[in-house]
Amino acid sequence: MFGTNLNGWDLLVIVFYFGFQFSLGLIFRAFSKDASDYFRAGGSMLWWLVGASAFMTQFSAWTFTGAAGKAYVDGILVAAIFFGNAVGYLVNALLTSYRFRRMRVITPIEGVRDRYGRTNEQVFTWLQVPMSVVYAGIWLNGLGIVASGFFNVPPSLTIWIVGAVVVFMSVTGGSWAIVASDFMQTVLLMAITLVACFLALNHPDVGGLSGFFHKLPADHFKFWEASDATFVYVWIFAAFVIQSFKLNNMFDSYRYLCVKDDRQARKAALMASVLMFIGPFIWFIPPMAARIIEPNLTAVFPALGDKAYEGAFVYIGLKLMPVGMLGLLLCALFAATISSMDSGLNRNAGIIIKNFYHPIFRKEASPKELLVAGKVASAFFGLLIILSALAIRLIQNFNLFDIMILFGSMIAIPYAMPLVWGLWFKGAPRWAAWSSLLVGLGFSAFVKYYLDPAWFGYGTLTPRELSDFLYIWSGLGNIVVCSLWFFATIWIGKVLKLKTPAVVEDFFRRVNTPVDLVGEGGTETDDLQARVLGMLCFVYGGFISLLGIIVPNPLGGRACFWFCGLLIMAIGGLLYRASKAHKKRQDSARDGGTIPS
Repeated sequence: MFGTNLNGWDLLVIVFYFGFQFSLGLIFRAFSKDASDYFRAGGSMLWWLVGASAFMTQFSAWTFTGAAGKAYVDGILVAAIFFGNAVGYLVNALLTSYRFRRMRVITPIEGVRDRYGRTNEQVFTWLQVPMSVVYAGIWLNGLGIVASGFFNVPPSLTIWIVGAVVVFMSVTGGSWAIVASDFMQTVLLMAITLVACFLALNHPDVGGLSGFFHKLPADHFKFWEASDATFVYVWIFAAFVIQSFKLNNMFDSYRYLCVKDDRQARKAALMASVLMFIGPFIWFIPPMAARIIEPNLTAVFPALGDKAYEGAFVYIGLKLMPVGMLGLLLCALFAATISSMDSGLNRNAGIIIKNFYHPIFRKEASPKELLVAGKVASAFFGLLIILSALAIRLIQNFNLFDIMILFGSMIAIPYAMPLVWGLWFKGAPRWAAWSSLLVGLGFSAFVKYYLDPAWFGYGTLTPRELSDFLYIWSGLGNIVVCSLWFFATIWIGKVLKLKTPAVVEDFFRRVNTPVDLVGEGGTETDDLQARVLGMLCFVYGGFISLLGIIVPNPLGGRACFWFCGLLIMAIGGLLYRASKAHKKRQDSARDGGTIPS
């Protein structure tokens, strides 16, 4: 069976990876002295850390299961979702990232409270928290599918193990450990998936890029020629628009609340955009190559039944990776889910503590109490996510790709719309937020249960076409319907001559005022951040490079390890150099010189 390909060297790599993750919680534990440090790193992080974290939180092992399965079956079309993310992050860089940072809050829901009041604070808290738990459960379940292909073990075992590691790291290290982990995992993920892409293209059955394009079904690239591609062009347009709105609402400001200033926020968003544009070209070549090498994955993964295509990326690893690198690939897939889960844990804990526990139950709570309560809340939400993933395992006959994107269009878009427009239009009354949300959820229910494709002249649709139809109507329809209602509330507010509350005026004053970290009482730790992350890159890259020497592989297999290890070490060297340069500038400033811009 394929799971027997995972040997002692692979297990060594996995054990080292989890030990490394544990150590991050311990290393960064001292960085969190209060709730601001624990939940948003004191607002002092550098752009390359935040950009890597923003990139990693936007995908998970689902990318390499549900989305990879979509690439195996339908080809390059799935990349539209990720290119939509790239566009969304580009809009972040141009318009919203710096305004998010200027809100000067610890949690994104505090920004919602300042803009829309305490009622909306609770409404959006108690919708977002369970919604993000379900999202994380879907991601963790996808990871269980991946691991079952490697180990021939029940996915539930993987869910418990990975969940426990994420909880430990998140509880002990807080946002510092989480973002540092995201950076390390970005480097690891991109390196190992580049290797997987190279090996897949160079398989004899594929025959390089020319064979790749020639041997795949024509509709994998000419997706408009597929028999069930009725809505394909509108679906692509919808993917770009929906992902852009989802990434530019006030709740998603959490990505930039920890960055040190406006300029760094823009650079972080631009970094995430570039990585998200490059990523799909690397990630979806292996599962598409798997279509050439093994057209019948059901024979490879019988336990997955008619969802065997979701093991396409795993198949490439099992088939082509040199000795010991299967474990490294699995670590990269762990990384994709861990980065999404740990950010969700920290974010949810921060919301509950700062937007419910503190203002309602413990108004006089000390900073130390809030820090301890945040750690308890992180552990609690970790358990909820694990249980959510296990519950999703019990649902039969669901498609990971469809459930993910429909959840986003039917629920996440109604949630996002008032939080998009509320950042720009001061005239909307407070009730515009919760009422726009209700209008959107009502429209989603209408689309799901009542909207009939036959009304538009379509007869019987295939499952894919029906999913596309629902995605387009629920996503684009909610953007239009929620926006119309939101702007109607502005008109109603003018008719009723409603005054803008002072707290809302203050909110807009803040988002129009650039951030000055040191001038506002913050502390710069640029040197420390670069030095610590540089050392971590040396350790992890050195370990991988050592594997290229000690693991019994032919020269080509050893070269795969050396490529990954030396790439990570090179990034560590650049960070260490940046650390010394920053320290030199600081010393020069203390001696009466000036700090170069």
